[in-house]
Amino acid sequence: MKIAVASEGKLVSGHFGYCEGFIIYDVNEGKGLKKEFIKNPGHKPGYLPVFLKELNVNLIIAGGMGETAQNLFNENGIEVVVGAQGICDDVVQSYIAGGLKSTGSVCTQHEHEEQCNE
Repeated sequence: MKIAVASEGKLVSGHFGYCEGFIIYDVNEGKGLKKEFIKNPGHKPGYLPVFLKELNVNLIIAGGMGETAQNLFNENGIEVVVGAQGICDDVVQSYIAGGLKSTGSVCTQHEHEEQCNE
């Protein structure tokens, strides 16, 4: 399984589309085997779900994400977890352990990234 976390440095980004990049975790048998950072190629409508699908990502974790993006990820067979906060490594470990669940929140405040977690 491949998990992508929208990130700002080591922290989960408040909004996936404007994040610095994605930390891609290759998880096997409940343990993270390796991770790599992929720079965000840019926020273009409908592009990032296809971009991450081409990287064989199965799950995207972010602080916030718009409804259209969530739907596009689902259409590409990528599970979406939103409402995550904290250090990316810790968030992935929480997901693997079954402790991280999506809040299902929809980001609507694109002018103010800091509000996307609300």
